[in-house]
Amino acid sequence: MTRTLPAPPDRQARAVRLGPRAVAALVLISAIGVMAFGWPLLAGSASGLAHSKDAPWLFAALLPLLLAVVVATIADTSASSATGGAPGLDAKAIAMLGVLAAAGAAMRPLGAGTAGIEPMFFLMVLSGRVLGPGFGFVLGSVSMFASALLTGGVGPWLPFQMLSMGWVAMGAGLLPGPDRLRGRREIVMIAVYGGVSAVLYGLVMNLQGWPYIGGLATGVSFVPGDPLPENLARFVAYCLATSLGWDLPRAAVTVLLTLTLGPTLLKALRRATRRAAFDAPATFDRPGPTPPKPERQRGVKGL
Repeated sequence: MTRTLPAPPDRQARAVRLGPRAVAALVLISAIGVMAFGWPLLAGSASGLAHSKDAPWLFAALLPLLLAVVVATIADTSASSATGGAPGLDAKAIAMLGVLAAAGAAMRPLGAGTAGIEPMFFLMVLSGRVLGPGFGFVLGSVSMFASALLTGGVGPWLPFQMLSMGWVAMGAGLLPGPDRLRGRREIVMIAVYGGVSAVLYGLVMNLQGWPYIGGLATGVSFVPGDPLPENLARFVAYCLATSLGWDLPRAAVTVLLTLTLGPTLLKALRRATRRAAFDAPATFDRPGPTPPKPERQRGVKGL
């Protein structure tokens, strides 16, 4: 007989615990992601690298690395289960991942990026806070991929969006006090993080697309081979002139939804993780002795 010991009510459960393989995969993909976002700033004028035709190669390189995080987490799960440790990406965590990813993908078309209204950010931040950085990174990436399939937004920008949203949700899981901080202070902290991360998401995605956009005014366009400070100054001007009108409303919507709906959703997510007991190791009852079978009593004829 198998029984699962539930997590204590004052401790926050983790759906996906980061094992050594998953940590290594996250560090590797984050390092490659930083290089993929920032390499045009360091490219020489004669390198010929800063062209839009190179974006599909980045797509082909980043997408398998995003999937490698999931594979590494599953490998850590198998190793942990074999040694009797706490489970990682098990069936319950995958079911929770599918439900939240579907919800996030369904929420994205509600705003469709109009004036920066993207309610899925609020769900990703709260889910990452409750379910941990490992689950948050996988959830953010999968949700963005599913929403792109739903809205027809598949293109060379997709792996960058997946990586950026994974960072947003993973950062929420790294916020302090996951087991102790509760109430208004926690909601305010999450709301502040959600607003800042929503703006940073727009800045990072601008860095992905800015070097490949031609025909812009000289004051805001990328110039391959120019000194890094000059290109960064143009990049800041580009963000102020183009995307800030979307980034600030996205941050405002994320903060507003977190302050109003955040407490209810946090309670629901924590109740679901406690009931599922993601991080509780399974224990097995020792079978007792088998009782002897009762002997058949034969009747006596004639009585």
